[in-house]
Formats: sequence, C-alpha cells, structure tokens
Amino acid sequence: MSSTPEPVDPTRIMGKLECLKEIRCRTVQMEKMKTRLKQSIERTESEERCLEEYRSELEQLIQEKMAHVEELRLIHQDINSMEQVIKQAQEERNQHLEVAKQLHHEIRPLKDLVDRLRAEIGLAKLPELHQEEPLIKPEFFERQRFDTQPISHHDMGAAPQVLPVVPSDNPLLQQHQQQLASAVQQMRQRGGVGAAIPGMGGGAGAMSAGGLMAADRPQSSAAFRQQPPPMKSCLSCHQQIHRNAPICPLCKAKSRSRNPKKPKRKMED
Repeated sequence: MSSTPEPVDPTRIMGKLECLKEIRCRTVQMEKMKTRLKQSIERTESEERCLEEYRSELEQLIQEKMAHVEELRLIHQDINSMEQVIKQAQEERNQHLEVAKQLHHEIRPLKDLVDRLRAEIGLAKLPELHQEEPLIKPEFFERQRFDTQPISHHDMGAAPQVLPVVPSDNPLLQQHQQQLASAVQQMRQRGGVGAAIPGMGGGAGAMSAGGLMAADRPQSSAAFRQQPPPMKSCLSCHQQIHRNAPICPLCKAKSRSRNPKKPKRKMED
C-alpha cells in the first residue's frame, strides 16, 4: 500500500522564502552596523590616544609658559631694580653737581680777593682754575645745568633792571609774574627796594622777588603732576597691567574684568 505525498502549500513556502529574505537583509544590515561599530571603536581609541598626546603637549606648553612668565617676572623685577638704581644715581649725581656748582660760585670771589691782595704786594695773579685743574672746565657748568640758569658772582653784585620772566603757558603764573614785576617797579620808584634790607642793594630785592617766583614753581609743577593710571593684576602671570587692557602685554593672556559692564537695555518707544 503506497503512501500519497502531502500536498504542497504554496503560501507556506512563500512565507518561508520571505522570512529567509528578511533574515538575509537583516544579517547584511547587522554586518554593516557591526563594521561601522568596529570602525567607531577604533577611531574612538585612536582619538583617545591623540587626546593623551595633546594633553601631554598642552601640559608641557603650560609648564613652558609658566617658566617664561617667571622669567618675565624676574626681568620685570630686574627692570624695576635698575630703575631705582638709576634714579638713585641721578639724585646723587645732581647732588654732587649742585655742590660743585656751589663751590665754583664760592671760589671765584675768593680767588679774586687773593689776586687783588697779591697785586697790592707786587705778586702775579694765580692761574685760572681750569689751567691748574683740567677737570674744572667752564663748559662743565654751562653744559650741565639744572632747569634754572646758575647766577654768576658778577650778576649778584648789581641789581637787574627788569625781573626775569619765566616763559610759561599757565595764565595764573603769567598774571603772577606781571603783578610781581609791577609791585617791584613801584617799590623801586619809592626807593623801598634798597631800604628793605640794610646793607643790601637792589640785588636783594631782585633775589627776594626771584625767591617768591621760585617758591611758586614747585606748587605749579605739583599741581600738574600726572596721576598714575589705574592698574590690576593679571590672572595668568599676576603682573600689574592697565585696568582696561584686554590682553596682558607680558604673557599675552586675555584679561577679563571682574566687574564687567552690563549692556544697557534699549528704551522702548
């Protein structure tokens, strides 16, 4: 007795074929995603290694920057020290120069007196100072002078006819000089300049007027003395920089204000 084959269900077969097709498509898609995932992992690991190198390089750059900042700080400190030394040397030089000028003014009348006494007894005059000492040159006192021209002993013997006028753009100082000159002129007409101090001629009045003018000069210079600009500390190198500087001139770091200005709101019409 022979068995009959079961009838083939085409719908079932088509369902299996569709399932195989779906499996194949999903498998191919999964393989592609697996390949992309593998590439992403490899790239991530590669970027992590690069990041480690970048961080190491950045750390070295920061250390080098701090070393340069320390060098700049030391250089800045040396500059300040040298400025103090130069300032002190200039003050000492000015003091010695003032003493030399004072001694030069005092030795001239003394030499004239000695020459006069020697001439009375028939002796020759002493040689000039610059002939005996090459260091004592007249050009030294004429070339290196202060703001005010030194008064020679010949000018101290006679009173000037007109008070010296100091050139200035300050109207207050000009008005003061005009008032002082007119007052001295009136005193001379009355004969009060020479009688102000017994034994002194008109030179005393000129010297007193010059003293009044000299007393006013430091006040005028102090009034126009420039104030130092506002400063702040750099957050990177901790050096003193201008308060409104956007970039530190030493370490080139951006400077941020601790109290930034708030933007003004536009007024609604």
